[in-house]
Amino acid sequence: MVDTSELTDAEKAVWVGLINEQLSPCGDPVSVGSCAAGQAKCAGCVPAARYLTRLVMAGHERDTIVEHYTARFGATGKVEVPLGESPVRGAPMAPVTIVEFSDFQCPHCGRAHPQLSRALAELDGRVKLIFKHYPLSGHPRAVPAAMAAEAAREQGKFWEMHDLLFEHQDKLEDPHLLAYAEQLGLDIPKFKEAMASPSLKARIEADRDLGRRLGVASTPTIIINGRRFGEGSDALMPYLREEVEL
Repeated sequence: MVDTSELTDAEKAVWVGLINEQLSPCGDPVSVGSCAAGQAKCAGCVPAARYLTRLVMAGHERDTIVEHYTARFGATGKVEVPLGESPVRGAPMAPVTIVEFSDFQCPHCGRAHPQLSRALAELDGRVKLIFKHYPLSGHPRAVPAAMAAEAAREQGKFWEMHDLLFEHQDKLEDPHLLAYAEQLGLDIPKFKEAMASPSLKARIEADRDLGRRLGVASTPTIIINGRRFGEGSDALMPYLREEVEL
């Protein structure tokens, strides 16, 4: 049911305390441990207990574990994100939805990019990625890069431009953006016109305003099935595999 064989005795003691203190994700006023043992069993209890096991094994402090558990399974941890007409990558009907608020000039977003690409490849058909713009004020080339992505989107090449921008984060000046458009075979006059379009700028601002309302303060902010993911990029794949099983 829940394999704790790799936990040390000290870790197992922490884990036992956690599963007996944290409430189950089912909505019933019972602990994760009681629920997983079958006293009020629902589909989420065993995965919740396994999640606590992974966090303990990862060496997180107890308070951090409780914070992550609450964000993922707590009654107040849900975030409603209107998807609108944002770009979607992956299977449209996938059971796991990843929403990413991102900045093309942000180095942390650049490091998250291959992790998210790997997730879409390895969990093909089971996850989809929704992209939301959140250019930070300290990144002067973030808005022009976002405009280039939206201008490419007008010609059906958002994700292709998205990938080029993240792969060349040190080259986001106007000549570089034009070169990427040429590389993708875009209609250059239309691309240039779109780059100056107030309606495309409004899309970016709408995403940023939404992010502010949701409390986004840094990039990337990743929300998975309505829950903020805050463990770090190395934990993304285990988290998503767990989410697929829920």
